[in-house]
Amino acid sequence: MSGLAFAYPAVLAALVLLPAIWWLLRLTPPKPVVEAFPPFRILASILKREETPARSPWWLTLLRMLMAAAVILAIADPVLNPRENTLAASGPLVLVIDNSWASAGDWQRRVDTASTMIDDAEARDLPISIVFTVDRQHDAVPTDAQSARTRLAAAQPRPLPANRQSAVAALNTALAGTPPGTLAFISDGIAAGDDDGTVAALQALKPAQMRLIEGDGRSALALTDANNDAEAMVVAASRLSAGEARTLAVTAHDTRGRPIGNGTLDFRAGETTGTGSIAAPFELRNDFAQISVDGLATAGGTYLLDDGFRRRRVALLSGETIDASQPLLSPLHYIEKALAPYSDLIRPNVSDLAAAIPELLDQRPSVLIMADIGRLPEEAYGPMQKWLEAGGMLIRFAGPRLAAAPADDPLVPVVLRKGERALDGALSWSEPQPLAAYPPGSPFAGMPSAGDILVKRQVLAEPTPDLPERTWASLADGTPLVTTGKVGAGRIVLFHVSAETGWSNLPLSGDFVEMLRRSVQLSRGGGVAASGEAQGQRLPPYRLLTAVGTLSTDTGEAKPLDPATAGSTAATADNPPGLYGSQDGFVAHNLLAAGQMLKPLATGDAASLMRESLIGQMAKSLKPALFLIATLLLLADCLVVLFMNGAFTRRFRVTPARSAAALMAMVTVSVGMLALASTQALAEDTKPDDDGLLQRLDTTHLAYVLTGEDEVDSISERGLAGLTEFLTYRTTLEPGEPMAVDISKDELAVYPLIYWPVSATAQMPSPADVARIDAYMRNGGTVLFDTRDQYSSLENSADTSPNTQRLRDILANLDIPPLEPVPPDHVLTKSFYLLSNFPGRYAGSPLWVEAELDQAQDPNRPARAGDGVTPIMITGNDFAGAWAIDANGMPLLPTVPPDEVQREHAFRSGVNIMMYMLTGNYKADQVHVPALLERLGQ
Repeated sequence: MSGLAFAYPAVLAALVLLPAIWWLLRLTPPKPVVEAFPPFRILASILKREETPARSPWWLTLLRMLMAAAVILAIADPVLNPRENTLAASGPLVLVIDNSWASAGDWQRRVDTASTMIDDAEARDLPISIVFTVDRQHDAVPTDAQSARTRLAAAQPRPLPANRQSAVAALNTALAGTPPGTLAFISDGIAAGDDDGTVAALQALKPAQMRLIEGDGRSALALTDANNDAEAMVVAASRLSAGEARTLAVTAHDTRGRPIGNGTLDFRAGETTGTGSIAAPFELRNDFAQISVDGLATAGGTYLLDDGFRRRRVALLSGETIDASQPLLSPLHYIEKALAPYSDLIRPNVSDLAAAIPELLDQRPSVLIMADIGRLPEEAYGPMQKWLEAGGMLIRFAGPRLAAAPADDPLVPVVLRKGERALDGALSWSEPQPLAAYPPGSPFAGMPSAGDILVKRQVLAEPTPDLPERTWASLADGTPLVTTGKVGAGRIVLFHVSAETGWSNLPLSGDFVEMLRRSVQLSRGGGVAASGEAQGQRLPPYRLLTAVGTLSTDTGEAKPLDPATAGSTAATADNPPGLYGSQDGFVAHNLLAAGQMLKPLATGDAASLMRESLIGQMAKSLKPALFLIATLLLLADCLVVLFMNGAFTRRFRVTPARSAAALMAMVTVSVGMLALASTQALAEDTKPDDDGLLQRLDTTHLAYVLTGEDEVDSISERGLAGLTEFLTYRTTLEPGEPMAVDISKDELAVYPLIYWPVSATAQMPSPADVARIDAYMRNGGTVLFDTRDQYSSLENSADTSPNTQRLRDILANLDIPPLEPVPPDHVLTKSFYLLSNFPGRYAGSPLWVEAELDQAQDPNRPARAGDGVTPIMITGNDFAGAWAIDANGMPLLPTVPPDEVQREHAFRSGVNIMMYMLTGNYKADQVHVPALLERLGQ
C-alpha cells in the first residue's frame, strides 16, 4: 500500500513550469539609455537618490516559488495513506461482509469499500462472490458485477451477532475447490464465540490474496445489563478494545420515546467493561422503557426494559414484636435481606394491626408481605379487600398464628386445615421433605431444583379440584409449598412454611431470594407475567429492535420466545432483540445475555493476511493543508512587499484608513484561498424557508394537509377560515389565517393540530411523508383525519368506502395507539362547550380518539383522559364542510340533513377540539365539578 497518492496526478505536470516562473521573477528589464540633460544634474544634487534593485532578492523569489508549488500540489489533491485497489490477477473476488449490529455505525463506509472492489473486479472481468454473515440463507455462487452491486445495495445491517460458520460453509459449497483470487473479509472485529475460527477457515480456501478490513471499533460497544437499585438505575457495558478512559452519556426513555433521565457510562483506561448510573426517584425509574447510549445508533447501544425492571414498593408486616438483639429469629429478617436489592421496603410506625394496615396501604405499595399473621382485625378486611381488587399483591408466610387461624379467612388462596403438619420429631413417622420440580405453569419454572432444601413443618391445604392449578411449588410428597389465588385484579400468594428457619431451611437458600423476587415481579398492573396461566407459554414477537436501536412493528421471521430465556441468552435469528408479548404485557429480550462480554476476533499472525481499514477512515487529503500554506506564504509576500516599498517607515506614513484597507485586502485574499479548500458550501446551513417559519410563530395557525385536489383543498381552507372566525368571536383565542401544509417538506411542529381530509383519489403519501407525520404525532402534535363519509367503524366491513380504505392504508404505516369513540366523560366533551356528540356536515360518525387504558383510575373522576393529548382523531362527519364559509361569511355547503343547529354544534365541536389541543386535560380536575353541575342546574 502506497503512503501517498494524488487524485489528479496530471496536474503535477505544471511543476515543470517552476524554472520558467523563476526566470520571470528574476527577469531584469533593459537598461535605459543615458541622455545628458543639465537640469537633471541640478535635481540630482537636490533630491536624495533612491536606488531600485535590478533583481528581486533570492529569498523573496524562493518564497514565491514555494507558494506556486503549494498551489500546484493542492490542485493535484494529494491523499495520505490512500486505498490500494489492486486485486489478484486471476480467480474470483470473494467478499465476506459482516452485516451485524456492530456494522450499523459505519455501514455506508463498508458498502463503499465493497463497491470499490467490485468496480476493480469489473474492470478486470473477474467473477464476484458475496455473502453476508447474518443472513439466514447464502447465495455464494460467483456472479457478475451488476448482480453483486444489486445484492450489496439490498443488504442492510441487522440487530444480531454474526453467524460466520454458515457463510463459510456456503462459500465452500459454491467455490467447489476453486481457490479465490482476492478474498476480502469486511469484519466488525467481534468474535462470534469463544472459538471463532473464521479467519483460519477462510484461509483454508487458499486465496491468492486475503484482506482483513475492519473499522475503528469505537461503535463496537454494547449495554449488557441494567439493575434498578435503591438509588439509581445501574447499567453495565462492554467495549471491544481496551483503550483510553472514556465517558459516554446515557439517556433513559419512556414508552413513548421521550427522554426522562440522564446519566454517564464510564470506561477506565485499559478496561473493556464499564458501568454507569442514572439517578432518579424510583417512581420515575419505574417509567424507564429503554436506555440508550447517546450518539451510538446501534442495537448494542440500546437496552430494553420491561415490567420486571421496575422497582416495587413492598410493605412488611409481622405478627411478632421484632427483637433487635436477635434479628436472625425475626420473621422479617430473611425477607428484608432477600428483597432489599430489588425493592423499596416500608414498615409501619405503629404495632396495632388495625392502624398499621391502613397506614401501609396509604403509601400505595405494590406488595404487602405478612409473616405469621393469623386473623386480622375486622376493620382491616375492608381496606385489604379493596386494595387487592385494585391490583395489589398479598404474600403471606405461615407460622403458628396462621395455623391456628379460622378456616374461613378470606385472605388465604386455598382452604387450610386446622393446625400444622410436623415432618420431624420423636412423635412423627415422616421425614423432612425436599422440594419437587417446579411445575411448568409456575413463575418459578426454569429454576433448578435445590436438593438441600428440607421442610420440617408446614400448613396443609384441603384437597380441591383446582388445587394443582393454584400450586406454584410443592414438596416431593406432592403437598403444596406455595399456592396462589386471584382476588379481582390482585393476587394472594401463600408460602406454607414460616419466613424464618424454624420450619425449614428455605430462607437460608438462594431459591428463597429468587422465589421472592419472581413473586414480587408479578405485582404489575397487567401483562403476560401477571397471570399464572400465562407462565411458561411462549410469547409472540410484539416489537423488534432494528440495527440502529429503534423499535419497529415489523416482526419479520421472528418466532415466539420462551420467557424463561429472556435476559439469560443472547439474541438469535429466531429470537432477535425486542419486546415479546402484547400491548397488555411483554418481556424484553436484549442483544446480549446479562454479563456477556465483547471479544475481539482472533486473526492469527499469518504473513499472507493484509490488514486494511475502511474507505474514508484512514485516508486523509492534504489539499486543505497545502492551500493553508499557500495562503500564509501569500500573506508573508504581501508584508515583504509593503516593507520594501517603505510602508512601515516614517517617510511613508500609514494612516489608519490605509492600514485598515490593507488588512481587509489580506483578509479577503485569505478567505478566498481557504474557500477553494472547502468541500461544503456554508450556504447549505441556511434553510430557504426559515423566514416563513419565523413568521408563522407569531400566532397560532390552523393547518390542513394539501391533497393536490383543488376542490378538497379549497373546502379545507374555507372551513378552517370559518372556524378561525368563530374562535375569534366566541373565545379569547385569535388564530391567524389557515395554513396549507405540504407534509413532504413543510415544518409541522409549529401547528398544534393538522386537519387531514382523506381522499381516495389523491396521491398516496410516501413512506417518508408518513414517517414525518409519525414523528409529529410522537412529539406532541395531533392529526385530525376526516374521511367525510360518515366513517363509523374501525372494523373491517364489506361496504368500506374508498376514503375509509385510503385511511386504513395510511394508518397501516403509522404507529397509532388503541382508539375508542369519545367517552361521555372525556375532556373533549367539556373543554369549552358541554357537548354529547361531535357532528360536522354529517352527524352519523363518532369521533375516535386514543383509548384510555388505565383501569385503576378513580371512578369518581369526571374525565378519563390522561395527562397528554390524543395524537390522533378520526371522524367521517366532514368538519371542514360544515365550517366552510364564503367571503361574506355565509355557509358554502348545507348540512345533512339541513339544520343550522347542527352547524352550530359543528362549530362548537371545533372550538372544543382546539381548546383541548391548547390546554390539555385541565378540565379533568375535580375542582371544576361543582361549577359544571351548577351550570347544568343539578
